[in-house]
Amino acid sequence: MQYPKIPLAQTVIQLCKAKNIKHIVISPGSRNAPLTIGFSNDDFFTCYSIVDERCAAFFALGIAQKLQHPTALVCTSGSALLNYYPAIAEAFYSQIPLVVLSADRPKHLIGIGDGQTINQKDVFKNHILYSANLKLPIDDSISNQEEDEPAIIKSLENKLERFLGIKQELQQENEIEINKALNKAIQKSGPVHINVPFDEPLYEVVDTLSVKPKVVQLDTNPSKIDDYIFNECLDEWNSSPKKMVLVGVNYPNNIEQKWLDELAKDNSVIVFTETTSNLHHENFFPSIDKLIAPFEEEDFKALQPDILITFGGLIVSKKVKAFLRKYQPKQHWHIGAGQANDTFFKLEKHLEIHPNMFFENLLSETTHYVKSDYKPFWEKVKIKRAEKHTEYVKQIPFSDFKVFETVFKYLPNDSVLQLSNSSTVRYAQLFDLNPKLEVFCNRGTSGIDGSTSTAVGFSVASEKQTTLITGDLSFLYDSNALWNNYIPNNFRIIVINNQGGGIFRILPGNKDSQNFDTYFETKHDLTAKHLCKMYNFEYDSASTEKQLKLQLKTFFETSQTPKLLEVFTPRTVNDEVLLEYFNFIK
Repeated sequence: MQYPKIPLAQTVIQLCKAKNIKHIVISPGSRNAPLTIGFSNDDFFTCYSIVDERCAAFFALGIAQKLQHPTALVCTSGSALLNYYPAIAEAFYSQIPLVVLSADRPKHLIGIGDGQTINQKDVFKNHILYSANLKLPIDDSISNQEEDEPAIIKSLENKLERFLGIKQELQQENEIEINKALNKAIQKSGPVHINVPFDEPLYEVVDTLSVKPKVVQLDTNPSKIDDYIFNECLDEWNSSPKKMVLVGVNYPNNIEQKWLDELAKDNSVIVFTETTSNLHHENFFPSIDKLIAPFEEEDFKALQPDILITFGGLIVSKKVKAFLRKYQPKQHWHIGAGQANDTFFKLEKHLEIHPNMFFENLLSETTHYVKSDYKPFWEKVKIKRAEKHTEYVKQIPFSDFKVFETVFKYLPNDSVLQLSNSSTVRYAQLFDLNPKLEVFCNRGTSGIDGSTSTAVGFSVASEKQTTLITGDLSFLYDSNALWNNYIPNNFRIIVINNQGGGIFRILPGNKDSQNFDTYFETKHDLTAKHLCKMYNFEYDSASTEKQLKLQLKTFFETSQTPKLLEVFTPRTVNDEVLLEYFNFIK
């Protein structure tokens, strides 16, 4: 097997291998050649070549989102690295492990006007768990000097001894930094950056490794709750008649069913689940906006909890955030490692343990349920809302709302649903989705910029069929996501094309002006048809409910290429249908 000749490249590659980082997403370049050579020549690694660095980063994020283990990104020096930033920020706020390996020039070649050179040190400092800025080993040219005079030879030997000592110190220092970064990505589940300077020549290879880096093992000591804090939680839990559990982005099967069943039995507990929570129980409350949007002040006061418990990632619903900020709980506890956001300005406890451990400790010590009509009362409201919802969708015209209602009925069991941001994920919040789906969305920064690339990366790492539902602007923005050779044939995209940023028509403002059409809604006449031809996707379209149902009957069947279904909806009807929905279900 061939290895890069440069010891620093060998060190990075061997430590990635030791940490079981198998998936390597590489963007072509020259300065990163030593890393590319090393990763691509070792069968342990699965390497992907993605030209567009922004798409490459979201593609890697999708793989890591699926595997819950770091994926590595490799790029050349210069602006290539900056194109990773949107995905780095998403990984940071979504707690998804990524390892960025950026090649760099030697320090003496930075800031002198060389091309493809920027200040790469700590470039992601506001959105990174750890930055390792490696040092270029000292050139060993001193060892090749030839002198005949014994005195000069002795002097050179002394210099060589000092040189070798410095060189070994630098090697050890680099090993420590690489270990720290990789361990942080794994344990804290987030992005890290390792900046690797390389001097030329870059393409030389050898048959044997010249370094054997030390592997620093992960800290495996489990987190625990302080007994005093736990007893305090237990006392407050057992004496509070109104407890609310709010679950944001959550990985499927992350919580044991027995604890979900225990929560569901307790009449003093309401469990609000979002589309991205991947938690399901008939006694839980999905579709939060559908329940609380029509509330008056007295309803909000009745729902106001004594204790709010949150776990998982960020919350989509603006309505529940507005409610809990105005009608605050007496106290808010967040459960889980990583960042605890004071979203409702009432955060009192952050218990940095897995929710399973928390509920095991709490619920196994709960000897009685507090007498309460908290959940029974709101269950009646939930039933009424569901009845009004069903009544409404039967009478509305063909629109975005009707498309979502229809598409959700056809998604195959045991498949993955990826949602783009903006209106797509918010429409999904209004429906009770099939519990046999796994649902994902980039809710860290909630940007539309990488939804398609993320879904593609996820589909590559998943054995299940993946379907992306996306809006037209989100799809067109990230169209380079289709520019790769790895998209599986069972990958599906449904583009809901309402000829612009339809979500902006829902917001207050003058919606009938040219200024609005151009600068807010971004009205356009583009379609996905020509992109599908270029990237070898099977393309179909629908403009009516009848056409949509006909297309969906065969859309998920086995095919020789990936498929895209573009659904055209009336631009000026969608906002009226959605806004009227909340009036109707009161």
